[in-house]
Amino acid sequence: MELLKSTAYGNGDNQPFFHNCLDADWAFTVVYNWLRQMDDRLKFNKEEIMRTEQQLKNKIHRWLTLFIVLLLISGITAFPIETELDILMSYSSAYPQWMQFWLATIADAVKSTNAAYPYLAYGTDWLAFAHLVIAVVFIGPLRDPVRNIWVIQFGMIACIMVFPLAFIAGPIRHIPWFWQLIDCSFGVFGLIPLYLVYRLIKQLEQLQTQKK
Repeated sequence: MELLKSTAYGNGDNQPFFHNCLDADWAFTVVYNWLRQMDDRLKFNKEEIMRTEQQLKNKIHRWLTLFIVLLLISGITAFPIETELDILMSYSSAYPQWMQFWLATIADAVKSTNAAYPYLAYGTDWLAFAHLVIAVVFIGPLRDPVRNIWVIQFGMIACIMVFPLAFIAGPIRHIPWFWQLIDCSFGVFGLIPLYLVYRLIKQLEQLQTQKK
């Protein structure tokens, strides 16, 4: 302040340079207050960006956690297929006639196969294991969403690929149309949360770019 005043008024007996046009104290105060306001706005924007960034991370974390849990459930329940079919058959009276016939056919086939050729169930064990491994892969975007966005893209592609597999292999394996639709529903219900996560990660990436 004193340095600015001495510069504006000169030394000792000299006439003030800005005496008739501008008061140096007032000018300094105006500039100083303006700079403070700008600094406060920048701090507010940074705090707002950080708060929004944390909100996005929380949403990503919740959706990915749900997706991982569902993958784990899908994998774990692929092990005891015969037991699960027995449970379904115990409530067969609650199903439509066409579904009762299909479930009874599948239950008999699984029981007969497990009794005569138990090693064939080893294939579905690997199917279950694959679900568990894929669930582990999604820990990557859970920890660093922006860097590991490729995992989300991979998951979305895998969900889309469910449809051609169901509609091509289904008729070849004599799978009824309603069961093909059930298989396709896994692709739909997997694609929705992954697409939401993908959009959230893109927003997070933009915020991090602005912060830099």
